[in-house]
Amino acid sequence: MKTAVPCYYHLDVEVSPARVGQVGRILAAHLRLWDLEILVEPVRQGAELLLGAIDEHATDKRASIEMWWNGQHVITAIGEEDQDLRPDQDLRGCLAHIAATSDGWGCCASDTGSKIIWFSQRVRSAERAPLVPTAPSPTLREVLQVPREVPVAALAAPARPMDGSLEEAR
Repeated sequence: MKTAVPCYYHLDVEVSPARVGQVGRILAAHLRLWDLEILVEPVRQGAELLLGAIDEHATDKRASIEMWWNGQHVITAIGEEDQDLRPDQDLRGCLAHIAATSDGWGCCASDTGSKIIWFSQRVRSAERAPLVPTAPSPTLREVLQVPREVPVAALAAPARPMDGSLEEAR
């Protein structure tokens, strides 16, 4: 596996129905450029969902999109300036889908009062390799020999008291 070089991309956009699909294709192109083809679909879907929700519910249609690759995660953040847009009400369905399909997500406010919604996707090395079924390992009974039988009488012999304390207690 080659060493990952951290990458960053920023885009300011006026959100419209036509721009939502364009932004998804732009983000996909950057992920392919960063050799992260495996993350194209989840990142594109999450970004398009958020931008579509901003287009539907926000009065201020300006948004900033940032994407970071740190060698393990791609973090996608979308910030918008609309003071009336409430993530807990207007974006509930969108955020539920993002929570279900991403490794982490969150919402925070910036110093300027804008809201930033981010989500992360982790690159898993195991997903790049095809799964190959393995033969089950032998069980303990197949490997070890069964011990010889011990006579039951030898195991059931009563213990004798050493100092006779049991007979005195009766």
